[in-house]
Amino acid sequence: MSLPFTQKPLDRTPPAVVPAEDVTLHVNGQDHTIKIAPWTTLLDALREYLDLTGTKKGCDHGQCGACTILADGKRINSCLALATVYQGAEIQTIEGLGTEENLSPLQQAFIDHDAFQCGYCTPGQICSAQGLINEGRAKTEDEVRELMSGNLCRCGAYPNILSAVMEVLHDGQVTVDNGRLVTIPTQPTTSSSVS
Repeated sequence: MSLPFTQKPLDRTPPAVVPAEDVTLHVNGQDHTIKIAPWTTLLDALREYLDLTGTKKGCDHGQCGACTILADGKRINSCLALATVYQGAEIQTIEGLGTEENLSPLQQAFIDHDAFQCGYCTPGQICSAQGLINEGRAKTEDEVRELMSGNLCRCGAYPNILSAVMEVLHDGQVTVDNGRLVTIPTQPTTSSSVS
């Protein structure tokens, strides 16, 4: 015969839920005030509260670069950043780099060089490349490869991504052709006709 078990009331009150707080983010040139929990990532604030879905959630662990955005001109993984920390920062997402009518040079270069396949990583790749250009540290192919290594492309469009970045980095004067850096002549050569 088993005795009936009755749960006695707990002697303590349940913990209070952390209230949401107002956070003002300056994104793509505009201030947005949202009410969020203090642990909300910048990625979730952008996607879920501001409907800026160009920034992608890939691994959510800072390992793939799909969530790369610019904060004060520097690239960051927004999945690892708390939104509250970036109040007052100039935040730029892929939506703020250009428009359909007026693409940024990097966006145009990615199109011109077929630097994407499925396109999932492309916003992070472009934001990372813009940050790399802002930093001014990369000039060679190897430097670009190294400094873009935090952005993964599962489709393997790396040669075309490199070509697009190199073109913009060198003001359209170079491109990568079959893994070789090729200088584009500044003036077309004219052939002399033999009479």
